[in-house]
Amino acid sequence: MKELWILFLTFAKVGVMTFGGGYAMLPILQREIVENKGWATNEELTDYFAIGQCTPGVIAVNTATFIGQKRRGIVGGIAATLGVVCPSLVIISVLAGVITSFSHLTWVQHAFGGIRVCVCVLIFNAVLKLWKGAVRDIWALLIFLGVFAASLFTNLSPVVFVLLAGAAGIAIDLIKNPGGKGADPT
Repeated sequence: MKELWILFLTFAKVGVMTFGGGYAMLPILQREIVENKGWATNEELTDYFAIGQCTPGVIAVNTATFIGQKRRGIVGGIAATLGVVCPSLVIISVLAGVITSFSHLTWVQHAFGGIRVCVCVLIFNAVLKLWKGAVRDIWALLIFLGVFAASLFTNLSPVVFVLLAGAAGIAIDLIKNPGGKGADPT
């Protein structure tokens, strides 16, 4: 029961500290889950983000569910999911009635503008940390550049990018290891 409570509180902390949506949670998730708790490695967290991007729902909620399930099974997944969602539900419920009354004020508009810039920086920092663990050789760099270019010039679904990147990873492994034994991905 104690670990379920810890899961809930950890993800509630992530939920309450995040402004800007699911991607803004990435740096906070990385710090809390990988660095502070040791519940996942950077590589596992990157995998959870990728899977979370391909499944219905918000990436942070999906990631919380994956990590909670890994720690304590289905009940852990539920506890982590409720933890990450509860702060937003409370805050949105309070703000919904008030925001329309104050959104026209210049200082409120500037505050949200500043928060958006901060969120961009936090996401960029998370990308840099994830980059170090994901782009380890020329092949990973080529996959990165291909997905990056395709995301800039097409409107393909992120699911397509993830599936194509996974297929490219398998193809590269088959080229590098024609005997079919496969290489260690680390």
